Amino acid sequence: MKKNIKLAKHAGFCYGVKRAVETTKKLKEENKSKEIFVLGELIHNSHVINELSSLGIHTVDSLPCESTGVCVIRSHGAAPEIFEDAKEKGYEVVDLTCLDVKKVQQKAIELVQDGYLLVIVGKPEHPEVCAIKANAQKHGENILVAPDTATLKDFEEEIKKHKRVGVVVQTTQRIENLQNVVNYLLSVAKEVKIFNTICASTSLRQKEAKNLAQESDLMVVVGSKKSANTTHLAEILSGITSTIHIETDEELEKYEDLIKKSQNIGVTAGASTPDNIINNVIEKLNKY
Repeated sequence: MKKNIKLAKHAGFCYGVKRAVETTKKLKEENKSKEIFVLGELIHNSHVINELSSLGIHTVDSLPCESTGVCVIRSHGAAPEIFEDAKEKGYEVVDLTCLDVKKVQQKAIELVQDGYLLVIVGKPEHPEVCAIKANAQKHGENILVAPDTATLKDFEEEIKKHKRVGVVVQTTQRIENLQNVVNYLLSVAKEVKIFNTICASTSLRQKEAKNLAQESDLMVVVGSKKSANTTHLAEILSGITSTIHIETDEELEKYEDLIKKSQNIGVTAGASTPDNIINNVIEKLNKY
């Protein structure tokens, strides 16, 4: 019997990622004689990074002093010092920070300026969170980064002392995680001001994937293991139905038995997963 394979409508590149990738390629096209450097991975997808490299676009951890050209700030954003350093070294700076991430940075700055203890809900080591924190730190030092409620409990005395707490959240976080953190803060702080800065694309992607999982024997999540929004998708869906998280169609072979016994298969993908990779997965699934 032919399998029923259904792809979620909102799978693959979101607006911010698409803008970053297309603009960076266009920059190289229009500036063939200039060196183009991207500080950190433009997006969390090795296939895209390799494609950019093949076009002569360099992904670097720091800007070389002996060279100049164009410095691209990736979709996750960057600390103010990084912008200053690039300009001082003589680079032309092109800021491709996602507009939703820019909004989080601005809300974080406002909360710190207004005297709130800032709580950033997200992974401390994630580049987006690092950039949010760095921008807020220009305006005050009362900042906590918490991936979950358990981490916050270690700072309970500090939270009680400040009384007024302001909350922003990494754009790709799970709404359930934000709700848990807020519920905890409401029990220990006198005032809690919350900005739900999870981007609309993330919320829509998660909601649609949940609905698809309800009617699927198996969910296939396609995207980088380093991508926060992709790993969160896999976490959410694994609580609903059998779920596998793969980066490319080649990994499907490891799950051959599971795929063969599944009749209704749903497919979704993270915001940094290119269409061709998703299409390859669909094509291979259709062969089972």
